[in-house]
Amino acid sequence: MKQHILIVDDEEMIRDLLSAALVQEEYICHQAANVDEAFALLEGQPVDLVISDIMMPGRSGVELLRDLKKANPDIAVLMVTGLSDMNTAMECVHLGADDYITKPFGINRVILTVKNLIERRALALEKKNYQVSLEYKVMEQTAQIRKTMGELSSAYDNTLTALVRALDAREREVGSHSERVMNFAAFLGGKLGIADRQLHDLAKGALLHDIGKIGISDNILLKPGQLDDGEWIQMRKHPQVGYDILSEIGFLKAPAEIILSHHERFDGTGYPKQLKREQIPIGARIFSVVDTLDAMTSDRPYRKALPFDKVTSEIINNRGTQFDPAIADLFLSIPRRHWEECAGKRFI
Repeated sequence: MKQHILIVDDEEMIRDLLSAALVQEEYICHQAANVDEAFALLEGQPVDLVISDIMMPGRSGVELLRDLKKANPDIAVLMVTGLSDMNTAMECVHLGADDYITKPFGINRVILTVKNLIERRALALEKKNYQVSLEYKVMEQTAQIRKTMGELSSAYDNTLTALVRALDAREREVGSHSERVMNFAAFLGGKLGIADRQLHDLAKGALLHDIGKIGISDNILLKPGQLDDGEWIQMRKHPQVGYDILSEIGFLKAPAEIILSHHERFDGTGYPKQLKREQIPIGARIFSVVDTLDAMTSDRPYRKALPFDKVTSEIINNRGTQFDPAIADLFLSIPRRHWEECAGKRFI
């Protein structure tokens, strides 16, 4: 495809001379006697290269260059100047001119310079287009990766939720105890200022807190009566079993710490490690409170759900022993209706 060149000079003879020489080189040439004519022509005609005199009546070639580069930074510009005006020529280079030639000029020099500038412009545009194309491809691939990661994360979540529901069903839970506890924990954690990844880990830890019970036999897990000492030893292993199952999975390592500690007590009398106070991960301290809420407000094989007032009494009575006092106080400050919204049901 032929390139278009605009020649801007107030001297018609120079315009005709340059035009005739460049047409012989198979360029398409356009002429303008001043800056205003040049911009009028540029409005309707794409141009690859502008050859402009610097000194012209009215607006100068410097003004043409400045406005032209603002409107179209990709256009190539060759300035023409006299030997006595080299400072202005250098100013034009700083303003974005691609090259300059001095009068009197040899026509062969002009043609060679034009060819070089046209080739340079073509390479610059090719590089720019390649960069834009590359950025677009990167954006496309990034979007695809994010979509895939989102789908994978969703698949993980769905798989984990299905597993937890199966475990809840095994224990004959009414509804999904683990999902309700997850909602309670995330809500209370948010009120404590926990956010982002830490809040996500808290929710996952609450959801999967009883995963270790997969290693407990039905004879113990579903026993209708009281457990004997040996059976309690086996039952109390489930936090460690759950931790062992999940801690080697990278994205579940932090939730696994909550799972390991979810039966610890604030006063250090819990299990499996008798941790106390701030030794217990904050996620496990939050879990301890909301697990009590769900356990007491849900039907059990051996009793019906208890009134919400019984929960608040339990929290108050065990504040500082089983429960972190600060977390217990925050729980108690939250209106009952918010907990009911999290549970998706009304309490007695």
